[in-house]
Amino acid sequence: MKHSFDALMQEFPMVAILRGIKPDEVIEHAQVLIGAGFRLIEVPLNSPDAFTSIRSLQEKFGDQVLIGAGTVLTMAQLTELVDTGAKLMVCPHTDVELIKAAKVAGLYAMPGFFTASEAFSALHAGADAVKLFPAEALPTINVVKALGAVIPTETWLCPVGGVTPDNVADYLNVGARGFGLGSALYKKGQSVEVTKTNAEAFMAAWKAFQK
Repeated sequence: MKHSFDALMQEFPMVAILRGIKPDEVIEHAQVLIGAGFRLIEVPLNSPDAFTSIRSLQEKFGDQVLIGAGTVLTMAQLTELVDTGAKLMVCPHTDVELIKAAKVAGLYAMPGFFTASEAFSALHAGADAVKLFPAEALPTINVVKALGAVIPTETWLCPVGGVTPDNVADYLNVGARGFGLGSALYKKGQSVEVTKTNAEAFMAAWKAFQK
């Protein structure tokens, strides 16, 4: 693969989730995200004409960043994702067969999980990262701390849902290694300027934690 998931996550471990974005606006938003330092961008498949957006991103930015689809639920969707040339598959659930198929197809896989059993099933299937989703439904700081005691330390354990620039450090301090960023980064219909401001706030939080 042209990009290394591990290397890009080590550079800036936050996946931008552009849920609800339209093909005619995706390039502008991606440009400001990349300018702010984002290296992984996901378009959920329940967005309008999502595969058109993914293809556009892959053609424009695929040599710079890792582009992918989120909310992948079926093998047919995975096949269409492979056809775009994008290399990241994100799903909200722990579907072992879907994870294995993504890896066979040469993609990075970032499935969702809600329990330790699901996390280990995903990792055993070859997942490159696991996303705790929906994180806001749990007393997440305590849950991440408990999971960190049993999940291998090199695992990209990524809360998704309810993550803001203000709580990034709290999660990282108890064992989270990355994040998926939804509405705190991008909401359907927001301006490019708001996306830029939000992206820079998350980058500032990351840099502050590293000091």
